[in-house]
Amino acid sequence: MSITRSALIIGGGIAGPVTATALQKAGIHAHVYEAYSGPSEGIGSGLALAPNGVAALDIIGAGDAVREIALPVAQMRLRVSGREHVMPVLADQPPLQAVDRGELHRTLHDHAVAAGVPFSYDKRLVSVDEHPDGVTAHFTDGSTATADILVGTDGIRSTVRALIDPAAPGPDYTGMLGFGAMVDCDLDLPDDTMVFAFGAKAYYLYWKHADGRVTWGANLPSKHYLSLTEARAVAAEHWLEVLRETYAADSPGAEFARRTTARNLEITGALHIMPPVPHWYRDRMVLVGDSVHAPSNSSGQGASLAIESGVQLARCLRDIASPTEAFAVYERLRRARVEGVAARAAKINHSKTPGPIARKVMNAVMPLMVKTVMNPEKTMGAERRYRIDWHAPVQDELATVAG
Repeated sequence: MSITRSALIIGGGIAGPVTATALQKAGIHAHVYEAYSGPSEGIGSGLALAPNGVAALDIIGAGDAVREIALPVAQMRLRVSGREHVMPVLADQPPLQAVDRGELHRTLHDHAVAAGVPFSYDKRLVSVDEHPDGVTAHFTDGSTATADILVGTDGIRSTVRALIDPAAPGPDYTGMLGFGAMVDCDLDLPDDTMVFAFGAKAYYLYWKHADGRVTWGANLPSKHYLSLTEARAVAAEHWLEVLRETYAADSPGAEFARRTTARNLEITGALHIMPPVPHWYRDRMVLVGDSVHAPSNSSGQGASLAIESGVQLARCLRDIASPTEAFAVYERLRRARVEGVAARAAKINHSKTPGPIARKVMNAVMPLMVKTVMNPEKTMGAERRYRIDWHAPVQDELATVAG
């Protein structure tokens, strides 16, 4: 029986509300503290949730609410130098769910509130005091909060990660800046299909909504690192010029860039990947989501892995008395899985800017590649079929992992 009765959740993006709701389901009162002045909406553009992530949302009762705001993506294509290749899919798995990040944040926040999770805003963490029976968080406004444990769901630049281990590595820059927009565009594409396009100068992806609008995301190679704040400090008009020049030779990329405006452009800044983090927890503090495992966006699993980890942490705290022991089991259940996904995504990043010769080679060998190295059964079958059994004792799964 758990002795954990309360938790401070630092960060209110995706992992925060999910973890808090899962803890509430496990009988542990959770309170979310967010550095922003309100729910973290309008941050980033579109993302896709994998079947394993949506299944984890079903455990906390949020799956249907997310499906309502999402677009099912049952088919995928690869576009290289104007030629499209249909990608095989996992026929036994539900489709990806493409969703606007801001809408996802709002939906998960509202679901957590309905489950009884309180949120406090303008609460930027600066330090934590640990004592034998709990932790006390100190915020920049001078306020404090105390609970049995503290969970860092505060993203790629996690304050909690640095408090757990001041020597912990920070995120690695992938060498790309992210942008996105939803545009009006007459595109001959089924509305259940996502296209991954290798342009002449840069990679992009896109999908069409039922109303005819298109969401597209651009990954611009950039030797110069820009954080989200730094990227957004640059005039949107400048980024529009860069996007239009970069994708000028691409179809339909050039049209997407032309139809993107300063008003609908989403600037997400540098794209990151987290290297392995040596210490996931210390005493009564633990990390969840991007604060400890952020694969690059190429994985298609970042948000889904964060959701899974929040649910698994709640299971561990439910079934194991000591918080520190629960954290150790949680890490054993999660580390190999998330680091394996990150390694796969890192390989994809290296192929996002092929030159003219490489693109010709890709087109020539693509029929063979889709049957071999790009076969979804080999690359992501195990990832997407993964399911959490909420009702099973966590010790049973641990025995499986150990074996």
